Amino acid sequence: MSSVKTLQEKINYDKTFDCVQCGYCLPACPTYETMERETHSPRGRINLVKMVAEGKAAIEDLQEPIEKCLGCMACTTVCPTDVQYGEILEGAKEVIEDNQVKSKTQQKTEQFLFESFFPSKGWMDTLGNATWLYQKTGVQKIARSFHLTKVAPMNLDQFEKVLPDLPSPKERKRRAKRFIRKRPATAKVAFFTGCVMDSMFFDTNQNTIELLLRSGTEVVLPEQQTCCGALHAHSGKIDQSRELAKENIKAFEEEQVDYIVNNAGGCGARLIEYHHLFEEGTEWYERAKQFVAKVKDITEVLAELDQINYTKPVEKTVTYQPSCHMSNVQKVKQPPRQLMDKIPGLTLKELDRPDFCCGSAGIYNILNYEDSMDVLDVKMKDVCSTQPEGIVTTNPGCLLQMKLGIEREGASEDMEAVHLVDLLAQAGPVGKWE
Repeated sequence: MSSVKTLQEKINYDKTFDCVQCGYCLPACPTYETMERETHSPRGRINLVKMVAEGKAAIEDLQEPIEKCLGCMACTTVCPTDVQYGEILEGAKEVIEDNQVKSKTQQKTEQFLFESFFPSKGWMDTLGNATWLYQKTGVQKIARSFHLTKVAPMNLDQFEKVLPDLPSPKERKRRAKRFIRKRPATAKVAFFTGCVMDSMFFDTNQNTIELLLRSGTEVVLPEQQTCCGALHAHSGKIDQSRELAKENIKAFEEEQVDYIVNNAGGCGARLIEYHHLFEEGTEWYERAKQFVAKVKDITEVLAELDQINYTKPVEKTVTYQPSCHMSNVQKVKQPPRQLMDKIPGLTLKELDRPDFCCGSAGIYNILNYEDSMDVLDVKMKDVCSTQPEGIVTTNPGCLLQMKLGIEREGASEDMEAVHLVDLLAQAGPVGKWE
């Protein structure tokens, strides 16, 4: 009986009863639309979770439908009974992870990736520096000319096509840990650089710091910060995600700041849910709550402080692809649009279905490439209908996915994808106090 109880607790069985199987979630779910199977809808997955918890279905029956879920949380925005789908999904992933039989090679690979690679700034810098070397020495051109990239596993050759140009190792090393221009500062912020974000989108992080400085803030980069733990949680490794949360909470507690700023929708969604990793009433729960209260997306801070004038016209028509985790988990919707409204010359054409996921979802587009591309094709049909010159995003995964979508449409000469921070940097930002 105790093992059944443990399973039911882990899988959040009690929360499944909030689902009344009404079906409001079906039109909002990307995988239900593209896969056309009830088991791949939110209510279908919840019903499977309930059956597993009651011993009426095997955990193996749950694995494929859960792994195919994007985790976009669009279903939670339309649910009339406020089902905590995110907690049910995370619990199901943990149970699947606990009961999976893996080869030694798979175990060692996952151990390296989740325990050493993603949490390590050293490894992330090495990845960024190696990519820079690959780009600048001509190896990239040779590899593409002889189609050598096709030997890359898991369709990584597709994503190699859309990697941004990376800075040199010297430029990475030159970055300071503290920045201030205006005294007294309008606010003191701690910047969460992110692991993949800082590795592959270093220039976007630099532009983020610059925008914060032009807003008159003091910016600090806590040295002991680490991976947010989102990829770990998405893979069912909740204990590891919890430990990473503790490391980040400790790192940012050392700085007395007004905001903890991030520029990646997926990272921000994990950061603002840190308290859910701890038992209510415990010391770590209280510390996590204090941490969460300060977490803000960069767009929220820039819009709230409102200390920048944009002086350089950007004569473009763009559409906006919102990050699902930023919209549906962080509930940040208007600040990005408010900031785009401030850019002279910019025309924003809204998508018909802006809340439909692009199919990136962390590393979903790598692990479930074909399914991800089916979702992306739906998104790109909507994008192309607006005939934009640019697609604006607020998340690195979305950015790469939209770049890939442009490539797949053969539209690379007509449009580009850009992070909103980089677009703002192009628009001649000048602090009102300068």
